[in-house]
Amino acid sequence: MEKSVRSTGTSIELKRRALAIGFDSVGIARLDANPHADALDRWLEAGYAGTMTYLHRQAAKRKDPRLIMPEARSAVVTLTNYFHSSGIPGQGAEISLPETGSARVAQYAWSTNYHRIIGPRLEELAAAIRELVPGARSRTYADAGPVPERDLAQQAGLGWIGKNTMLIDPVIGSFTFIGTVLTDADLEPDPPFDADRCGTCSACLDACPTAAFPAPHTLDARRCISYLTIEHGGALTPTERDQIGEWLFGCDICQDVCPWNVRFARATSDPAFTPRSETAHPDLVELVGLEAAQFEARYGDTAFERAGNGGIQRNAQAVLDNRRGERA
Repeated sequence: MEKSVRSTGTSIELKRRALAIGFDSVGIARLDANPHADALDRWLEAGYAGTMTYLHRQAAKRKDPRLIMPEARSAVVTLTNYFHSSGIPGQGAEISLPETGSARVAQYAWSTNYHRIIGPRLEELAAAIRELVPGARSRTYADAGPVPERDLAQQAGLGWIGKNTMLIDPVIGSFTFIGTVLTDADLEPDPPFDADRCGTCSACLDACPTAAFPAPHTLDARRCISYLTIEHGGALTPTERDQIGEWLFGCDICQDVCPWNVRFARATSDPAFTPRSETAHPDLVELVGLEAAQFEARYGDTAFERAGNGGIQRNAQAVLDNRRGERA
């Protein structure tokens, strides 16, 4: 049964509670068909998803999120800042790599696996919806499932999708986790963020060392360092090994150079995202020699688990080989 409570007061109170839970920004979107559905079809047809076949299976729901939860009326979308440092010499509180055999790791993986942090907070937000709208039903998603998170965030007024395909919040930048609560509560939506504030800037496109952007707003995942080090299974080709360079897990280059991050992003004060030395500065030689049980004990609660012991060992060896100038 539809829970129709389009009350400005209810939405304001829900947002207040979301901020109190620990989210940095929150907006509400009406659940409609994805306005970028045709672009998703073209992207998949071009083969840009690489081996991520699950994106093809999820395409229908990503194009129309109403199929995920047919009774849902609204999407409550949250952003959580995980920014730690600029990555640009002379800008921000840089965290330098140690002189020993460490490698570069994307900032989102520096702390405990974000799913373990964002997931419970979203459940708490869903409980708040049930309290404010008795009988309301909800489902929570933190970078999992077929939810078109960036599109919903844009529709909820939280920012625009930049040329590097990242959601950019004009206040806190793009180093954010997106969380979503789909609900059958008919909440008051926010105006979509229709402006594209990238303008003529192409810093993210120009900085990508693998030319992973064939055009603005289009990512060829097959050339993306994040894809190669996390999603890509099997051995790396010599070209792919060279492409990952110094990156063990993920890549932040296109975000590091974005003016909206350089000028506005501020380091998170959330203790849940305190960097851990074994993920922010992992020892490459040690990683290559880790057995499966050792890997699970040390990294089972981190984002490294996504690539698994085999993937991390492959990447660590590739970075070591790159430093030695060896060819595969």
